[in-house]
Amino acid sequence: MTDEQPSESVGVYLRFRRVFGDGSSRSSDARKRAKREPGSSVPFGSGRDPEGLGSVVDALTARLGWNSSLARSELLDSWAGIAGAETAEHSSPAGIEDGVLTVRCDSTAWATQLRLMRVQIMTQIAVRYPDAGILSLRFEGPGAPSWKRGPRSIPGRGPRDTYG
Repeated sequence: MTDEQPSESVGVYLRFRRVFGDGSSRSSDARKRAKREPGSSVPFGSGRDPEGLGSVVDALTARLGWNSSLARSELLDSWAGIAGAETAEHSSPAGIEDGVLTVRCDSTAWATQLRLMRVQIMTQIAVRYPDAGILSLRFEGPGAPSWKRGPRSIPGRGPRDTYG
């Protein structure tokens, strides 16, 4: 062995010591503490104050983009508060599609009454649920068979021309 070059094992040891540090002088806990950034986990530091569950959930829904869908579901659930108790007995929201709230009514008279109340209902929705994105309302009466739609419909009077 020459004095100029250490043996291969000594070279490996010195390289490991340079990379991993001298482990003999510190315990594993001391090595972990030395690697932490100062101020990263201070008991009374910024960001450590407790928050209410409501504000945490609100921040989470806003970050995930759920505000509009949650507002829509709340709107559908609270239809009686928006339209009134008696009106809600004779109508129910069917769904929301492309900003249009569809409401099904028990009779055409109730659908007409709700059409007359459209402005008040839209105002209530805009005040209570601005995130819902409701642009207009559509009121439907009871379902009647339609001969105009379907895969086998034809233009003109069609099968109804034999009705008395």
